[in-house]
This record gives sequence, C-alpha cells and structure tokens, in this order.
Amino acid sequence: MSITVPEKIREHYDAVADTYDDHYDQVHGRCYHTHISRYIMKSLPAGVHLLDIGCGTGLFVEKYTESGGHAVGIDISRGMIGRAHLRCGTSEFTIGTGERIPFRDNSFDAVSSLLVFSYLGDPVAMLDEAYRVLRPGGIIAICTLGKKLLTRGIPILYHISEKMKVRHVVMKNFGERYYDENEMYDLFENAGFTEIRVGWCSFAHIDMIDPLFSLARRVEPFVEQRIPQFAYNICVNGKKPEK
Repeated sequence: MSITVPEKIREHYDAVADTYDDHYDQVHGRCYHTHISRYIMKSLPAGVHLLDIGCGTGLFVEKYTESGGHAVGIDISRGMIGRAHLRCGTSEFTIGTGERIPFRDNSFDAVSSLLVFSYLGDPVAMLDEAYRVLRPGGIIAICTLGKKLLTRGIPILYHISEKMKVRHVVMKNFGERYYDENEMYDLFENAGFTEIRVGWCSFAHIDMIDPLFSLARRVEPFVEQRIPQFAYNICVNGKKPEK
C-alpha cells in the first residue's frame, strides 16, 4: 500500500521534530521566522483567543502569547506537538489538520497559519474550517511561499533532495502548490471572508548563506514595498463578517 501525502508529512515531521528548531530558531532561521511572524501579527488583533494551524514546535504561538494573547496550536505531527508543549507549557496543543479542525463553531477570535498552506491537499476545506471556527468579526492571517519567479524551481529542488536522501527539515517533496495574488483572493472570497488583503514579505530567505543573507536583510524593506515580485512569501488576511 502506497503512503498518502498526509502520512508522509506526518512521518517526516515526527522524524525531524527534535532538530526542527535548529533550522528555524537559530541565527538565520530566527531572523526569517521572526520577520514573517511580525508581518502576520500586524494583521491579527492583539490579546485574543488564537488558533494556529500547523503550529509545529510552537514558534508562532510563543511569539503571540508573549504579546499578551492566548493561543491554541494544532499540527499533524505528534512529535512537533510534543516539542510545542515543552516550548509553551501554558498553551494548549492538539493533533489535527486544517482540513478538519477539532474545535466547535465560533471558538476563536483569530486564526493564523505560517508556512503550511502550500502543503494542504484541500485548501478550500481549510478555509471553510477556519471560517467555521472563527467568531463573527474574527480575523484569519496566513503566510506561505507564493508563486513567484524565485519559487518556481523549489518543488524540483525538493524532489531532487529527496531522491538524494538529503536530511533537511523542509526540503521534502510533498507535492506542494504555490499561489499567486488572484488565486489567494478568490479562495478567501469564496470561503466567505471579506476585507481581504494580499501582500508579499521576506527577501532574506532562511537558506541563503552569508554575506548574501545579511545583504538581503538590508534591502528587504525596499524589496517588499517596491519590487514585491522578488519576495518569497505571500501573506493574506481576511475577516469573517459580523452577524
């Protein structure tokens, strides 16, 4: 029996759970993750009840709760959830996927998701579920790799690295899909969200080597504002209408 994509994702992140933070919470990784986290947090209300989809080891949950909010994280990987509990002992974490969120209707004031959306087999179901668990007036904000010139070759790179058995916390072929502005806007609008905003962030990518990474960080604000076609991540936020 062939392994399904969700099973493959789960097995991979269970296997790298203990080394995941070496990638995203050290040097370049910390700069990269902090930058996209700040971008997303600007779209979220502060100090509310947040659901983080694909929470990993709790990196974003930690940042959000430090600002005074309360956050719950779900992730497909039990290993990642275990690390999240260690990082954020006062927050709640549970096994789950964006396509089937294990919470009641109208449970959260905000929903976030960082670097996960491209892996979803059913993005429509994820947005429908996010809409369901948000209270009226609630906000969703996501960030993931977008469809740009600089990202078109990434799936091929992941496929090659997998064939070469490169051990890396991200470089794995999951059949991911990247989206452009129009596609994301349509997905959010069809799910019922309003006040949709689409933007681009991050030019200093985590896997750049120095001195390229340091140079990219210096010009990153200019790139994001003036030449977003060279940014890596697409960020989208929307609102569930008030009753």
